[in-house]
Amino acid sequence: MLFPHRSTLPALCLSLMFTSTFYAHAADTAPLTTQKTAERQALPERSQEEARALERQVPQQEQQQLQAGDDSFLALWKPANSAEAAGVVIIVPGAGETADWPQAIGPLRQKLPDAAWSSLSLTLPDLGLDTLPARTIEAPDAAVDSSSQDATDAAPKPIEQAASAEADGTDPAVVAGADEHDKTDATRIFARIDAAVAYAQTQNARSVVLLGHGTGAWWAARYLSEKQPTQVQKFIMVAPQTPTGRTPPLQQLAPALKLATADFFYQDGASASKNARERSQASKRLKNDNYHQVSLHALPGNSPAGQEQLSRRIRGWLSPQPM
Repeated sequence: MLFPHRSTLPALCLSLMFTSTFYAHAADTAPLTTQKTAERQALPERSQEEARALERQVPQQEQQQLQAGDDSFLALWKPANSAEAAGVVIIVPGAGETADWPQAIGPLRQKLPDAAWSSLSLTLPDLGLDTLPARTIEAPDAAVDSSSQDATDAAPKPIEQAASAEADGTDPAVVAGADEHDKTDATRIFARIDAAVAYAQTQNARSVVLLGHGTGAWWAARYLSEKQPTQVQKFIMVAPQTPTGRTPPLQQLAPALKLATADFFYQDGASASKNARERSQASKRLKNDNYHQVSLHALPGNSPAGQEQLSRRIRGWLSPQPM
């Protein structure tokens, strides 16, 4: 019987030990790596999780799954409580808000059908730009009104509220990749508004109105400015805000729109009043007779009286009563 040369035995043993150790290590780490990859891919957007929660809470007949490119998203639909609807109001929520947000969004979508207007409230996607590092925006110098909420307009906002902060016209810090994120965000949001307008047309809407709340007003105004859809006849802004780091500000966007625009703002905060005044002045310089402002007084909390005040003023502008 032949045996390997004595000098080759140590090398052979070491080779076998290394090979078995390598495969054992690969077998142990491969499932872990695959599992981690699967977990990363499976993480849904926060907006998707919130939409699923709404699906469990809102009656099934009010839910519509609309398609925007590769995205399927939840919209909440309520037909007008009238034999002949005046039209459809498409509601665009602000940052961090859902399609049934208890402040403005939910109350308006519920109350508008009683005024002969159908409502379609949208779910917006998570925004890529707002996940980048926070930008530093200097607070305006104007003193805060005594009726405002403890100078919250001038106080720094945490990262989750940064998208809802009112831009004061200063240039934000330059962030690498911000332009690409902004284009992606705009493409996804515009596609959802397009889908909502298309759905409104399937309901034989005589008139289509776009309504934006908070930063949703900025996205709606940008959509109207860039796409200029002929299907939308009116635009409503409620407590409008320019998201931090986005341009141009609403002071430039809203007054330049060609369609009838109503700017509902709360005059109690110094920053909100300052920006509303700038929007009004810009509309006058442009001689835009289609631009109208309506000032409101903020009521404590999310009170029914405050929501009724807002709903009544919007209904009055949408369907003015003959003198």
